[in-house]
Parts: sequence; C-alpha cells; structure tokens
Amino acid sequence: MIESDTIELLRACDAGIKMGVASIDEVLEYAYDDKLKKYLIDCKDKHVKLKNEIHTLLDELHDDGKEPNPMAKAMSWIKTNAKLIVKESDHTIADLITDGCNMGVKSLNKYLNQYKAADEKPKDITKRLISLEEKLAEDMHQFL
Repeated sequence: MIESDTIELLRACDAGIKMGVASIDEVLEYAYDDKLKKYLIDCKDKHVKLKNEIHTLLDELHDDGKEPNPMAKAMSWIKTNAKLIVKESDHTIADLITDGCNMGVKSLNKYLNQYKAADEKPKDITKRLISLEEKLAEDMHQFL
C-alpha cells in the first residue's frame, strides 16, 4: 500500500507539473511586463527542478510517471488561446495563471489526502509544489 500510494502521489505531481509548465509556456510569449515574465520563468524553473526530483524517485520505483489528462490539456489550451485572442494582455495572463494555480492547489491537496500512506519524500515534494502554486497565484495579483 505504501509503495502504491507513493507512486500514485508522485505520478499526480508529475502530471500536474507537466500541465503547469505547458501552461506557462503557452502564455509566456504574450507577456509584456518584464516582472511578469520573470515570475513565470522563475516558477517554471522551480517546477522543472521538482520534476527532476520526482523522476529520480520514480526511476527508483521503476515507474515512468504520468502525462496530464489529454482532455484537460486540450481544454486548457483552448481556454488560454481563446482568452488571449480576445484580449492579449498581462491581465489576461495573470487571470489564466491564477485559475490554473488554484486548480493545481486544489488537486494536489486532494491527492495528499487520498494517498496518505505515501512516503514522506513525495509528500514533501507535493507540499513544496503547493507552495510554489500558491506563491505564483499571489504574485499574479498585481497584474489582475
């Protein structure tokens, strides 16, 4: 049970990070404000570092990780591009990123509760990922 919960928590974080990085990549080219760009790039870099930690643990457990749900990824892409077509602005980017962060925090907390038997390392990574998402959402407030 412990190994199963550990793998599932790591896989959920892996998929979430991939979704978050893809979302940042989608909006980054539309950002005007240098401060906004810096927040996005810094957060993306931190996500990639966590992803590397996750993959190290998954490799030890002989697991390949998890891709984001294709439907969720497609819906996110459509929403992002539709909003940016209507109004390409830093406000729109901040709004989209804030929504994504809030969904990520909600999902990650759900997974922490669902996979209670997971090892402490994956739980710690999940908590750090939650903190990253919360911080990015907070950083976006000034652009809303």
